[in-house]
Amino acid sequence: IGYIAACFTTFSLLPQILRIRRLREARDVSISMPIMVSIGSVLWSVYGVIIGSVPVIAANGVALVIALTTIFFTVRYRQGRK
Repeated sequence: IGYIAACFTTFSLLPQILRIRRLREARDVSISMPIMVSIGSVLWSVYGVIIGSVPVIAANGVALVIALTTIFFTVRYRQGRK
């Protein structure tokens, strides 16, 4: 159950990235959520290092990359740049 939950939370922003990329538009996308996910992922990764848990570090490392990618595409396509 834990691995399934980790997959859902880790990849939760992936549909948003795909939508922004496909439409090349992000005017209505909130940037607050991927910023919050990024901060949470960094904190979870630090916690993973403290407790020595590779799965926690790995899952949150991937989530951080996805969240930062979401932020990148949101900023890039928010102003109509293609």
